[in-house]
Amino acid sequence: MTTHPAAVAPWHWSALADTWTLEPAVAVLSAALAAGYLAGARRHRTGGGGRWPWYRTAAFLDGLAVWVWTTCSGLGVYERVLFTDRAVQLVLLLMLVPMLLALGAPVSLLAAVLPEAGRGRLRAALSGRVSRVLMFPLVSTVLLVAPPWLLYFTPWYAHTLTSPLWNTGFHLVPVLLGLLYFWPRLQLDPVAHEYPLLIGVVITFVEVVFDAALALVLLYGGHVVAEPYYAGLGRTWGPSPARDQFVGGNAIWILGDLVGLPFLCALVRQLIVTGRAETAAVDAALDAAEEARAAAGSAGVGAQAGVDAPAGVGAPAADRPWWLDDPNLRHRYGG
Repeated sequence: MTTHPAAVAPWHWSALADTWTLEPAVAVLSAALAAGYLAGARRHRTGGGGRWPWYRTAAFLDGLAVWVWTTCSGLGVYERVLFTDRAVQLVLLLMLVPMLLALGAPVSLLAAVLPEAGRGRLRAALSGRVSRVLMFPLVSTVLLVAPPWLLYFTPWYAHTLTSPLWNTGFHLVPVLLGLLYFWPRLQLDPVAHEYPLLIGVVITFVEVVFDAALALVLLYGGHVVAEPYYAGLGRTWGPSPARDQFVGGNAIWILGDLVGLPFLCALVRQLIVTGRAETAAVDAALDAAEEARAAAGSAGVGAQAGVDAPAGVGAPAADRPWWLDDPNLRHRYGG
């Protein structure tokens, strides 16, 4: 249920908090996902898995709250009246909402509370061909950067303004496409194939470049998107369609970069945590190997007590530099 464009009052900042509409699909889906997530967290705790991390729950619920606010607040009321509102919606639905949902690690929670048979089916689905294709870095990146270009430079944009079905799709599809991007990049949930986190950092910079390019085309391309539609509204207040698009293009550029910053921070944090874990594992393995060699050397010396052994018999093997035994480094040094 969306207010007809001709019926809305002049836009004002307070509309973001005190003007509301209803997007039934988003409201129902968000309520179901919130209930399911909270039930899973409770089952994880009562089933002996321990308390599910509060910050994961907070991230997931915040993602759902932003989803509802983006489509049901003043942004939803004016989404078919102002280009800028639609532009802000696109950034939030494509980037912020799915990033928060992915930070909640919902698939990991699902896998933790499913019975063994269910976990097996989930693993099979994640390792299947479809998952591998969708989570391949190039594919998931295209799924994030291509839709905005297609939206603004094909008839799709006008369809979202005039068709209730297309409008609902605009509220749902970007979130799904964003999840397909953030899920394999963050790798907090099980993925079809693990890729180095550094790839995610590089892809983030690529996404920023495409974001800026789209904004520049909207700002200075000389083409007003859906101009006949906006002119036909007969709006007597607010900016002209060209000025509205200029402001919306800046919103896409600035908000896209602002939303990408916490994602980049999350990736860097993952890199640091993973690096520390790998270093600790390598150090533990080297310490264990050193203790085993020392124990073997002591046993050899004890067995040969009082007997002159040939040179080298019972002596521990020569120490190797640790980086030759590190699986992440040895290929660089021919180890």
